Amino acid sequence: MRRIVCFGPGPVFKGGIANYNTSLAKAMDALDDTEVYIVSWTNQYPAIIPRDFIDRKSKEDLMEGTKIKVIYSCNYNNPRTWHKTYKIIRGLKPDIVIFQWAIAIQGIPMGYIAKKLKKRTKAEVIFDLHFVIQKEGSSLDNWMTRKGIRYAHTYIVHSYKTAEELQYIFPEKRFYIVYKGRCDDNKYKTVIKLFHPVYNMFRPDLSFDRETHRQELNLRKHVFLFFGFIRKYKGLHNCIKAFARLVEVRKDVSLLIAGESFWQTLDSRKLSTRIKQTLFGMVKSLFLRKKDNEENYRPLELIKRYHLEPYTTVVNDFIPNEDVHRYFEVSDAILLFYSTATPSGVESIAYNFKLPILATAVGHFPETVKNGYNGYLATPENIESMTDAMLQAIENPIPREHIAETSKNMSWENYARAILDTSKHVPLN
Repeated sequence: MRRIVCFGPGPVFKGGIANYNTSLAKAMDALDDTEVYIVSWTNQYPAIIPRDFIDRKSKEDLMEGTKIKVIYSCNYNNPRTWHKTYKIIRGLKPDIVIFQWAIAIQGIPMGYIAKKLKKRTKAEVIFDLHFVIQKEGSSLDNWMTRKGIRYAHTYIVHSYKTAEELQYIFPEKRFYIVYKGRCDDNKYKTVIKLFHPVYNMFRPDLSFDRETHRQELNLRKHVFLFFGFIRKYKGLHNCIKAFARLVEVRKDVSLLIAGESFWQTLDSRKLSTRIKQTLFGMVKSLFLRKKDNEENYRPLELIKRYHLEPYTTVVNDFIPNEDVHRYFEVSDAILLFYSTATPSGVESIAYNFKLPILATAVGHFPETVKNGYNGYLATPENIESMTDAMLQAIENPIPREHIAETSKNMSWENYARAILDTSKHVPLN
């Protein structure tokens, strides 16, 4: 019996990392001879961050039908809970602890816990890296990342780009990439190159009436979907500009935007919110590059500027898990015109609905999007190229079976088995 701890946000939290950690735990739980725990934060970030991170809308119990035990124990703002969390994990006597690494600011508490586990337990400490070089480019990011992930025995990456960034941030270390198993040479750190699995928590509904829902959402013949948290790096402003050009040549198109504005989840009329916004703004001004500040990022205002109201439907809210499928099932392609990218949960969801991927050639997208086969790649920050990708999707539609073929082996079961495979690989020097 292998005992596994998945450290990361539990199912009460919003967002892709919570969904990811929950899905990984469930995949591990479904295998034979495993006992799985989720050890989670109670508060993931400094208290001054002006955002609500709790999922208050989804109704489904994601743990139903599993044997997984969920323990909420780690509060970013209380170092005593960091030590408490380490003691809880140590007391479980795990064989493997998998940390979800997705933001540099968590480096101090996660590094503290990982260091103690590595030194004082027999558990293999694994960091599942959703990024290494932070998107926003804070001057503290590399320092906190080094502090956070340095005590891993093993790393998981979802793209070769992330593996390259790992070498960049630890130039003194030697890494060896495998696709399963471990490197049998202690001079090397094992890097397991995997993929972002296709979410099985979001599935097509066989009884879904696509045309009725399209009419309710006021959608036209060809629907392009932007889905998920509205963040600057995800390029919604460029999606809207490219779509405006598309409307100049085609009137049978719609842009469907479904997702929450990331920094606009608290009531700004409350004094507590205004205090948080002021304090957080001061901290950002010290450490964040001006061009990466999202405080005044309001891309939805472009819809009115370009007179796109008849062609655009906006659901500017957090989408409950139970409703996610609706937006994918009424759409014809997903827009991922990011400025920077690490493997994307939205891309993973799109595969489950066989949606062609329209993405910029940044980050991992050139690895996963085969231009003209399962989607189209656009030049980053090039509006004309993005418009052309959208036109290509209409005029030269991607066969849906190609998307299915691309993702057929990207299951959570395959992912979990690859992590648990401890076969040895000898480096070729």
